[in-house]
Amino acid sequence: MLLKLIWGYGLRQMWSIKIREMTESDRDWAAAVVTRQFGSPEVVSRGVRHDTHRLEGLVAEVRDERLGLLHYHMEGGRCEVVALVALSVRRGLGRKMLQELEFVMRARGCSRMWLVTTNDNHAAQRFYEALGWSLVAVHRGAAAAARRLKPEIPERAPDGTPIEDELEYERRLDGEETSDDVQGSIDLRS
Repeated sequence: MLLKLIWGYGLRQMWSIKIREMTESDRDWAAAVVTRQFGSPEVVSRGVRHDTHRLEGLVAEVRDERLGLLHYHMEGGRCEVVALVALSVRRGLGRKMLQELEFVMRARGCSRMWLVTTNDNHAAQRFYEALGWSLVAVHRGAAAAARRLKPEIPERAPDGTPIEDELEYERRLDGEETSDDVQGSIDLRS
């Protein structure tokens, strides 16, 4: 029993996740991580090309090692999660970064957090839904439009799935059930 308690305590200590604001000293590291994940330090969502060097962000650390990042853009009381990358999966890094962002956005008076993933990214879809994010729209054919802005976006996922649509998820921070911000899509709210 004592060994089990010590082992459990050691695992909790080992995975004590610290979330902090991204600083200038993180920028080169973050650009390299985003480039590995998305093909360049730029990310396209809903027809907008985001230069992640210019975005605010959060960094997840475990024992002073950077293991995750989140880039976001806030405008008009809405916050878009532009990039979320956990370098070690199923450790709570993504969940903790989203929780911290929600805390920050509530303090700033944000009413809506939203993000886009693609139709092939089933793991992300399950993750966001498990955290209580709502799928509010499927933007059919949006990946083709995104490729015009960023040709590095592949036509197919590694498993061969065609990358065609953007799926929009949201988390309301104002108590409203749905958003009126979704446009030009198949609306899934009703």
